[in-house]
Amino acid sequence: MATLSDETLRKILNQIQQTAIQSQRALNVSKQQIAAKERERRILQLTIEEITSLKGGVNLYKGVGKMFMNVPRPTMERDLQSEEKELTEDIKNLEKKSKYLEKQFNDAQAQLRDIFHSAPNQ
Repeated sequence: MATLSDETLRKILNQIQQTAIQSQRALNVSKQQIAAKERERRILQLTIEEITSLKGGVNLYKGVGKMFMNVPRPTMERDLQSEEKELTEDIKNLEKKSKYLEKQFNDAQAQLRDIFHSAPNQ
């Protein structure tokens, strides 16, 4: 690395720092999305529990725009369970993305650490 010019080293260092910053920002966004999806999934789970605890003759309504439509119980349960399944898949995908971004961030930090520890004291 001693053969590289100061300008080249500065560019490499700047690029690694930018990678670390971008990875950290994307990781924070991903974690926020996971938290939001977890909240949505929990609300759906509670709604499903409430619907299953109701007696058979109760009317169920679903909001459609500015009105509510009467929906048969099996349809409502199926819709809620499919929404919950989609949210679970989204959460799994976001967790995979978070792991990748965390690894990318850690790699960039390790590269910076290596550069500073291997640089001769001036």
